[in-house]
Amino acid sequence: MIAALKDRVVIVTGGAHGIGKAYCLGFANAGARVVIADIDKPGARAVASEIGAQALAIQVDVSNEDATKKMATKTLERFSRIDVLINNAAVFSVVPMHRGRIETIDPDEWDQLMAVNLRGLFFCCRAVLPAMRKQQSGKIINIASGTVFAGAPGRIHYVTSKAATIGFTRTLAREVGADNINVNCLAPGNTLSEENPTEQTIKFRESSVRLRSLKRIQMPQDVVGAMLFLASPLSDFMTGQTVNVDGGISFL
Repeated sequence: MIAALKDRVVIVTGGAHGIGKAYCLGFANAGARVVIADIDKPGARAVASEIGAQALAIQVDVSNEDATKKMATKTLERFSRIDVLINNAAVFSVVPMHRGRIETIDPDEWDQLMAVNLRGLFFCCRAVLPAMRKQQSGKIINIASGTVFAGAPGRIHYVTSKAATIGFTRTLAREVGADNINVNCLAPGNTLSEENPTEQTIKFRESSVRLRSLKRIQMPQDVVGAMLFLASPLSDFMTGQTVNVDGGISFL
């Protein structure tokens, strides 16, 4: 248990699967109270059941503003405060996306991805900020991606959304700093986050190993330590920053 996070109230969007689930379990092990907010209601409930009484499962479509407001309201009704928001929900693996080049991406898929990855980010922050401003404290951690620094070909819509996340983080940090709210960004590298990966998926994840300083596949647990640091008082004088966790591919 990390004493600095004991009883902190943490919302993790997209917390039912993959890296989001790892974040939820990491916070729970640190003594925090965890809200698993996910469009997959049974999945969120399964993670909450695994954690126990300090968890709350909420079904939420982050691209719907009313749903994000309800998420914040339900969190306050249960725990009376909101200390940390992790904007992890995204179109990526659980909600699949096309991985072709720019000519092959359907404009409707572009719009759907931006609705989740960017509108969702926008709505979730707006939903929790009133509570954080009232408390005069809070941590918002947005999830970018190492693909931004690599300029990874294929999935240009995903990479674009994650580059925008970094810009969003920097601007919001300027806007809410006077309220003692920290806004930072965490950028995981190529992570084996799929729950039942195919052989093809494993090979894709292995493809990054030769580029890394640390020669192994990245797993969800590899990102949790940096997340706990950004959510804790240890990072109280950090804001507007992007922490890259990729095993040493990109040196920023």
